[in-house]
Amino acid sequence: MTGSSDVAELLTRLRRLEEHLRALVALKRSTDPAPDDPFRGLYLSDDAIDRVLDGEPESLLRLVERLPARETVVSEPGSTSRLEALAATCRLSPLDVDLLLVAVACDLDPRFEQLFGYLNDDVTRRRPSVAVALAVCGVALASVAGRERLSCGPLITCGLVVVEDLDRPFPGRALRVPDRVLAHLLGIDVPDELVAQILRPVPEVDWGDGTELADALAMGTKLVYLREPPTGSGMLVAANALARLGLRSVCVDLEALGRHSDAAAAARCVAREARLTRAGVLAGPVSEKGMSAELLSALSPLPLPVLLVGSCSWDPAWSAAVPLLVDVPKSTLSERGSLWREVLADADVDFDAGDATSQFLMRPTQVARAAEAARLQARIADDRRVTVEHVRAGARGENGSALQRLARRVEPAVGWTDLALPVSTMTALQEVAARARHRERVLGDWAMRPGGGRGFGVAALFAGDSGTGKTMSAEVVAGELGLDLYVVDLATVVDKYVGETEKNLDRIFDAAAGVNGVLLFDEADAVFGKRSEVKDAHDRYANVESAFLLQRMESFDGLAILATNLRANIDEAFTRRLDVIVDFPMPDAGQRLVLWRNCLRPLPQSESLDLEFCSESFELSGGGIRSAAVTAAYLAANADSPVTMAQVVMAVQREYRKLGRLCVEQEFGRYHAMLA
Repeated sequence: MTGSSDVAELLTRLRRLEEHLRALVALKRSTDPAPDDPFRGLYLSDDAIDRVLDGEPESLLRLVERLPARETVVSEPGSTSRLEALAATCRLSPLDVDLLLVAVACDLDPRFEQLFGYLNDDVTRRRPSVAVALAVCGVALASVAGRERLSCGPLITCGLVVVEDLDRPFPGRALRVPDRVLAHLLGIDVPDELVAQILRPVPEVDWGDGTELADALAMGTKLVYLREPPTGSGMLVAANALARLGLRSVCVDLEALGRHSDAAAAARCVAREARLTRAGVLAGPVSEKGMSAELLSALSPLPLPVLLVGSCSWDPAWSAAVPLLVDVPKSTLSERGSLWREVLADADVDFDAGDATSQFLMRPTQVARAAEAARLQARIADDRRVTVEHVRAGARGENGSALQRLARRVEPAVGWTDLALPVSTMTALQEVAARARHRERVLGDWAMRPGGGRGFGVAALFAGDSGTGKTMSAEVVAGELGLDLYVVDLATVVDKYVGETEKNLDRIFDAAAGVNGVLLFDEADAVFGKRSEVKDAHDRYANVESAFLLQRMESFDGLAILATNLRANIDEAFTRRLDVIVDFPMPDAGQRLVLWRNCLRPLPQSESLDLEFCSESFELSGGGIRSAAVTAAYLAANADSPVTMAQVVMAVQREYRKLGRLCVEQEFGRYHAMLA
């Protein structure tokens, strides 16, 4: 898209500069010793060298003194051309504007290439040199002010003009205007490909009040750092503040910028884009490893503001300037519920999406994306209706992949009906789910866990013998909440070197902080064990590991489940910090019957199957029953027949052998003969 008024403005100014250029060419031609030489500009003859040594040829410095004075172009009142707007934004002087026009002349009219080659005394150099550009503008090369404009003036610092051929003396260096600057002056609003790769659209989400921040920016604040909580959005607050000042927003992905081979050069291009479009720079997320003073300096599009967004603390080493530190407020459940309803307003929804996702800690921008993802998921459904599962799947889609590299992700595939547990255990599990669902209201809105930097996390301990259903129960709780289950592999955690285990755990907790999921530490007593009396260095460092975990659990915002076979081995300090302790006893006969039926339900069964006998006679845990059922299924598949009682008895025998138990006739009763 080209603005005709912007092009007309450029051409008008260029014609006035052309008049001065014609006068300069005419003066140089009048003193040219060999105007008809076809190889002029390609070599120096002996006569030409003698004339140079004798000082006879007119230099550009002398020609400038003989040029008539040129009138300064003054814009009409109320002019809104892009050139004038850019001059105001970058604080360009009239001389800067003229130099910019000289540098851009070749890109607007090819005739100027030949003229500049003639003035450069080199037909191969078709861009204006520093000396020629200053001469065209009526400024002597010896002028300090003129040289300063092309060495450290706003044209150079703002990236509007590039001085090339740095190996040449300063007067002979060529001037070039980047393609993006010329395109902007002509009315084209497409950023460079390099910049487009690291820019992100500003989210159009109605959340956040930037009134106070806008007032601070209006009073001259140029650097702001917005620290956001897990449910707040610094980007939305910053964009709202810039919009109140009539400024656009250039939103930069700092992670993509950090991956660039030359991050500083890319940042300077972003800063130039902000100046061209008169926009403030919004950059995030800020990380301790990705941010540096060099990068922030290159990213700064002074005199426009820079607003950084992150969740870590500000490091004074990043900038000599003192930033305005702003703590972004948290979004409430009601605000996120309103966002869900707003995005899903025209969808077929018969439930409250806010209530269905109350267990998810999400930013307003994530809510908007998750709601749109739910709408897309509904398009492949039979009735095109947005369901609770679609909404929760959209919310889970906002989880990052960092935790998957440290823990095994499990998509819940079981429910409450798959459990066969005592009433007290089932009640305790439902309490875990309720705490996770309402933690933000109780711990956040009602502040029932004040002080100490405590997070919104829920910690539960599942204690019981192996195979009693601890892992399955964790999966059921995750499925009830619509969350993924992440099982921490102790092989990736425990390290023989001092301090490495703590680092691994810290990485897991950091990754889990940005994920809405259930974190399961199986065999938790291996890392959450009791502290002991210090007798040697091993005891000291083992206690340091436990103390670190105690502190990390306090600040965790997610749902953590510790599963152990030996509850007595868990440190009492951990027990105090646990919200719920769930005991898993061995199943009784009634529960074993339910387990046998659930495990064998998918299989074809013979009429001889006596599950009542199995539940009464074989005292197995839930895990043992499931293992025996799988073995029976293999035996039935091999025989190509329904599951028979003989196959079940043989499967139980295999399970007894694994457990080191004897297969006595009294326990197997009338089916003992089948073992032969």
